[in-house]
Amino acid sequence: MYKLAAVGDKDSIYGFASLGVSIFPAEDAAQGTKVLRKLAEADYGVIYITEQLASMIPDEVERYASRPLPAIIPIPGVRGNTGLGLDSVSKFVEKAVGSDILS
Repeated sequence: MYKLAAVGDKDSIYGFASLGVSIFPAEDAAQGTKVLRKLAEADYGVIYITEQLASMIPDEVERYASRPLPAIIPIPGVRGNTGLGLDSVSKFVEKAVGSDILS
């Protein structure tokens, strides 16, 4: 069975632990890249990553976009919503149905 993980600043991901999600604090691009690679090689099927951290390592996040697993899902952090998560969902929907139905 695949596991769930949350990566980002500690304040943003701390609450996921109460849901049984493994949390991996990462404050900068170097830590984020290292953690994301480690989780992608392990049995993690879904990795939630804060939008702020994902924006620091876009090439690393994109590296896994064409793979079936892990699914990397950007989420807003405590510092606010950057729109990256919504853009990501819009792209997935457009790819699935052939047009942007969320606009």
